[in-house]
Amino acid sequence: MVENLKRRGSNMTDNNLRQPEQPIVVRGLTRTFGKKTALRNVDLSVSHGRVLGLVGENGAGKTTLIKHLVGSLKAQQGSVRVFGLDPVKAPKEVLGRIGYLSEDRDLPHWMRIDELILYTKAFYPDWDDTYAEKLREMFRLDLSAKVKQLSQGQRAKAALLTALAYHPQLLLLDEPSSGLDPVVRHDIVEAVIRTAADDGGAVLFSSHFIDEVERVADDVAMIHGGKIVMSAPIEAIRARHHNVSLHFSQAPPSPPELPGALLTEGKDCKWTVLCEGEWDKLPPAAKAIGSKITREPPPKLEDIFVARAGVDRAALRED
Repeated sequence: MVENLKRRGSNMTDNNLRQPEQPIVVRGLTRTFGKKTALRNVDLSVSHGRVLGLVGENGAGKTTLIKHLVGSLKAQQGSVRVFGLDPVKAPKEVLGRIGYLSEDRDLPHWMRIDELILYTKAFYPDWDDTYAEKLREMFRLDLSAKVKQLSQGQRAKAALLTALAYHPQLLLLDEPSSGLDPVVRHDIVEAVIRTAADDGGAVLFSSHFIDEVERVADDVAMIHGGKIVMSAPIEAIRARHHNVSLHFSQAPPSPPELPGALLTEGKDCKWTVLCEGEWDKLPPAAKAIGSKITREPPPKLEDIFVARAGVDRAALRED
């Protein structure tokens, strides 16, 4: 399916060559709504050809951040730059280069799919009719169907089509998989995201489906309570986190401590620890507290997020 989607207009490549500015640079962004702080001193960047997965539970601040990137919200503190421009001050220049899928799938309900396509096409000179038709066929959207008659998943597909068909240089996808069944998430959304980046575009997509982020993202930013708790290339995150088992001949008087421990669980003589840092420091540390150590399979991204942010796993699985 990914190969079938590899169709980009030459305009996009030319634009990237002429416009080397980094697609997203956010520095010190803080946003409050009354007494509630929605974003806390957020630093974030996305480069050409990279996919950034923004992960966090519902209400963590993902949508608020994306609204700043499209200029719907003005920075109260800090700065937001998209291709070197302030999206509030230069909306035409910025939005013409962005494909945006909002969380609420805000589409005109009275339109048919064919009318929606024609309406959206009028705003984008680089609209690609051939690519739009490939997407429509892949998404199995009926041209005669009205938006108000579509299921939640079908509305998400229609919104994706209108966000992609003009080959935007930056994709901003707010919970693109919300309402989609797992098969569709894997076969459509992930293929679209990966293809866009492989063809030179930049992608930021927010999701509380952390397994999805782990499959397609190059970089990951973890947000909790409006604060970025970790941001790094996904391979670097994996390399710095370790799952280990500790085995004692006698139960320790208190939970064992290891360097960089983020989460310690167990009882009696057997404990498991999720650690951040260099692996070489762990065996001697385990020996010093009288334990044998076993290296377990690497932790999943969800395990790391839960340990760092202290969130309930159930909150990450609410749709």
